[in-house]
Amino acid sequence: MFAPIRGTTLYFDIEGAGLVPDGPVMREKPVAFIIHGGPGGDHSGFKPVMSPLAETAQLVYFDHRGQGRSGLTDPDADPTRFTLDENVEDMEALRRHLGLGPIVSIGTSYGGMVAMAHAARYPDAVSRLILIVTAAHGGFIPRAIEIVRARGTEAQQRAFDTVLAGAIRTREELRDYFDVMGPLYALRHDPAAAKATQGRAIHSPEPLNRAFGPTGFLRSFDLRPELTRITAPTLILSGKHDWICAPEFSREIAGLIQGSRLIEIETSSHSVRVDAPDVMVRELTAFIRDV
Repeated sequence: MFAPIRGTTLYFDIEGAGLVPDGPVMREKPVAFIIHGGPGGDHSGFKPVMSPLAETAQLVYFDHRGQGRSGLTDPDADPTRFTLDENVEDMEALRRHLGLGPIVSIGTSYGGMVAMAHAARYPDAVSRLILIVTAAHGGFIPRAIEIVRARGTEAQQRAFDTVLAGAIRTREELRDYFDVMGPLYALRHDPAAAKATQGRAIHSPEPLNRAFGPTGFLRSFDLRPELTRITAPTLILSGKHDWICAPEFSREIAGLIQGSRLIEIETSSHSVRVDAPDVMVRELTAFIRDV
């Protein structure tokens, strides 16, 4: 399904009914936006790991502009709009396009950055905020460089250097990057399973380069001054061994969002949905149900 908004077409998909029979009445479930990371990825990696949440909430997956299936047919796509601020406005426009009230906002990695900014700028639009392995400012990049130098192989260091140079040119090169970096992203990395997951994804190098390259917007963004505006109950999940959004950045976010709850998962790196999917689904389900 496609939503024509703000000069582009956003792809979205819905899992689970919004109204369900409950004795003599129809019960309305909350709506949860599943916000993917990257930039340069799509929503496909969250299927089917997020599917159990559909028992508790109606799930809306979507791809950011210029990524995945969003904007593929836009004749005048403007790459300068592949930014955090634009993604925030797109997300809010999609919420309104779908006629929704306050949503449960679930953002992972870069998606968590979008979710944070959206919840700060549109506090009345968010009923619950869930941030998974993310960071609130560009300091996560130099920290990731330090970690890769300490933990990574020579091949992994070269691969990350290519991303930081903004030099990923093709989808195949981006897929190769994830193949090389897989053991850093997930402690339970399974090359065969990862290859299948990456094979289902539509990779988009241009948004990645514009985010991480030498003048990329993720180098200088800083949401910390905005986080005090967030009013939604907030759950934060971090991975103890996360190399790219190290756990200290989640602790920092927790200190800035009043009343937030932080869970550090001992057995996970960045890909919580690979390393600890049962823990993730259990904690998200409990948090959404705790009205």
